[in-house]
Amino acid sequence: MLSRSISHRKSAFAFRFSRPVRAVVGVAVLAASVAAISGCNRAHKADVLATVNGKPIMKSQVDLLYEANVGKQPEKPTKVQGDIVRLNILSRLINEEILMQRAAKMNLVASNEDVESRLNEIKAPFTPDEFQKQLAQQHLTLDALKQQIRNQLTEQKLFNKEINSKIDVTDDQITAYYNAHKAEFNLPQPQFHLAQILVTNIPENAKNSGNLQNSKAMNDAEAKRKIQMLDDRLKNGDDFGTLASNFSENPQNSSNGGDMGFISQQELQSDPDVWGAVSKLSPGEITPVLPVYATQDHKKVIGYAIYKLLDKEGAGQLELSDPRVQQSIRQRLHESRSQLMQNAYLEMLRDQAHVVNYYAESIFKNGPQ
Repeated sequence: MLSRSISHRKSAFAFRFSRPVRAVVGVAVLAASVAAISGCNRAHKADVLATVNGKPIMKSQVDLLYEANVGKQPEKPTKVQGDIVRLNILSRLINEEILMQRAAKMNLVASNEDVESRLNEIKAPFTPDEFQKQLAQQHLTLDALKQQIRNQLTEQKLFNKEINSKIDVTDDQITAYYNAHKAEFNLPQPQFHLAQILVTNIPENAKNSGNLQNSKAMNDAEAKRKIQMLDDRLKNGDDFGTLASNFSENPQNSSNGGDMGFISQQELQSDPDVWGAVSKLSPGEITPVLPVYATQDHKKVIGYAIYKLLDKEGAGQLELSDPRVQQSIRQRLHESRSQLMQNAYLEMLRDQAHVVNYYAESIFKNGPQ
């Protein structure tokens, strides 16, 4: 399977104190630690696992996501493993609640019309019975799905307002990036700029599907129906990038409209089916539905894909004057800065919020079980 990925993370810093200050700080830290541990005894309802500015996060919310993540695994996790998963889920819910409260203060909560529109897009590939089956497989009710949709749309609106609208990538910055990474734009052999829509027949949690609709085929029959629906919509004129963002199951590129970047001819030729179809295309054209095979078993079909040829380029150095080079650099810089700002923004909001994690306190007090 052809793919691309980028990852980002932050670092931590340590501080040194002079001896007198360190002594005072040590007493303060010890007092705070004792207070924190004694805080484990604070009163709260048993079904409340945490609060964010007084708003509870319920055990039922964590249980729902826990089942969606580990419910289908053949081997059940140990108690310690399960607690780790629940702590991670609870941390994500705390972050989500912090963002939702911020969005509410700024009147950026997604409307009922927005939610219904997105819900209709999610339902489009399925019959009513198939849609209900999808909900059951994900341990979701319709109301819970609507809430997930509302939160996703609200988060997008918040980040667009607070972060993405304020990021300005200048021509000088694009030039500086090009000069520092010029080798990246030197093509040793012909390159093909592709976009992809991928559907797999591997049953997984829909929240990990990577697309806006949390759309995931759970078996081969569903995968065939879904890819055929997408192929029909493409032939009827629907936009490739929009369909990829909403329905493609490759989390490495679906958020970018399925854009895979430039792929070398040699890499494409490693998959005869893909090369045979792509080599016949002119820019703007799409392949028929192609099978996707397992890496270790080239006879085992694990899904289906459609590719669009966005552009192709002969071997040689791409110049900065090429609009495609400028757009590629602008997008890279914007995405990396957006991710950095989102991380910093959430940390800032979390510092300002009053969060109490009763579940974490209980684990720390009682120890591993």
